[in-house]
Amino acid sequence: TAVACAALPLRAAVAHRAVGVHGARRDVASARPSRRRTVAELTALVLALGAVETLRRRGASGTGGDLVSAAPVLVGVIAALLLVRLYPLPLRRLARPAGRLRGAVGHLALARAGRTSVSAVLPLLALLTALTTAAFGGSVLAGVTDARDRAALLTVGADARIEETGPLPAALTDRVRRVPGVREVVEVGLAYQAKGPDGRQTLPLAGVDPAAYAGLAARTGLGAFEADGLRRGGSGQPLPALASPAVAERFGTGPFRTRLEDGTSVTVRIALVRDTTPAVSGDDFLVVDRSGLSAEAARPSVLLLSGDRLDAGALRRAAGDDAGAGPGAVLLRSEERHRYVDSPLQSGAERAYAGAVAAGTGYAVLALLLSLLRAAPERAALLARLRTMGLTRSQGRRLLVLESLPQAVLAAAGGVLTGWAAIRLLAPGLDLTTIALAGAASPAGRAELRTDPWSLALPALAVLVVAVGVAGVQAWWSGRRGSVAELRAGDAG
Repeated sequence: TAVACAALPLRAAVAHRAVGVHGARRDVASARPSRRRTVAELTALVLALGAVETLRRRGASGTGGDLVSAAPVLVGVIAALLLVRLYPLPLRRLARPAGRLRGAVGHLALARAGRTSVSAVLPLLALLTALTTAAFGGSVLAGVTDARDRAALLTVGADARIEETGPLPAALTDRVRRVPGVREVVEVGLAYQAKGPDGRQTLPLAGVDPAAYAGLAARTGLGAFEADGLRRGGSGQPLPALASPAVAERFGTGPFRTRLEDGTSVTVRIALVRDTTPAVSGDDFLVVDRSGLSAEAARPSVLLLSGDRLDAGALRRAAGDDAGAGPGAVLLRSEERHRYVDSPLQSGAERAYAGAVAAGTGYAVLALLLSLLRAAPERAALLARLRTMGLTRSQGRRLLVLESLPQAVLAAAGGVLTGWAAIRLLAPGLDLTTIALAGAASPAGRAELRTDPWSLALPALAVLVVAVGVAGVQAWWSGRRGSVAELRAGDAG
């Protein structure tokens, strides 16, 4: 009877031999994820991997379906769950060094940043999902823009192009140089029907000034090369030529004769191989020093213009002063680019992705604002209590900013990494050619999804700016109200 009666009091005494609080505080740094959460996270991981793999296999053939929109979100969710599990590690690493500092602001901010695991999961999940969506949509828009710019550049070869089937008037070059906005003019003698050594196969052959043409190729990024590699040697030596890979494979590196349209022949030797060149858009071309050509073949039939804000009307008027160059011979890179944007599919898809960028950025900012405002009353009461113990207003602002930074920095860094990873994972399964170049044949080939640094950085910076700004405004507002009002509000809550 004595043992039975004493068992309960003794158990209570043993349990309460040390002073403690009722209900242990569930900090992020100490909380252990449950088994149900682990199973749910693994299930989401399997779904995300399946969606990414399916999109990579089917996307290139256009049968990806809804996975194009679901895969970036799934990748963001998985990254958020992973970062929530890793979130306690830096807090544990930083808590001890911060505790040895002279001031208590840093240690207190880290301690409060790691409190309550529930409040850390949902904002991070929302932030990373939104940031990943914004980065993906922005990279799609950047990829579409790059594809159109590349296609227009390959077609024109420079900022503007004046071309005729025959030689251009001798005075045209000087007139074009005087047009406002024109910085440089490169003359090209282009023969589209030059014949190879067998006399049957034809290919374009361009005669250029090596120095001027090398500078244009370097500025445009179309097959940059050293001018000395294209200059003609001594008398009787073959002309060094720049060729496309297909022509180099067909004719090799030995000398061979090429017959031009005016009936003359020239012996060339392929010295340089480039995939692209400004004068010709296509898989077959030869470029040689025009000083080694006949006077008729060396006459320019193409002018490649470089400049800013070129006036199409002024160029056409300058080209139309002589009968040899009509208005139809002028082609501007800006006009060529607009030719690729001519279908409802393109405009609708661009608006959809632009809406995704805006919605993703807005959703990330809204999630951060709601997370910070939810804890606003408790933070205001804390600042009021700390001011009664000597905390200054500047220290209060610093406390709130430091408390909000760990989650904001983790979300911003995680959003950048997750967006980059999502783009790298999904790029092989996405072809942007239909969106970028629908309805027009493009020399640029397949338009691929590429990482856009601005699309990754701007939403992440917006999250950091909002986090710091809200914390600063909250500290300023609580300082205006005064400690007594805040303590009463906190006691009432």
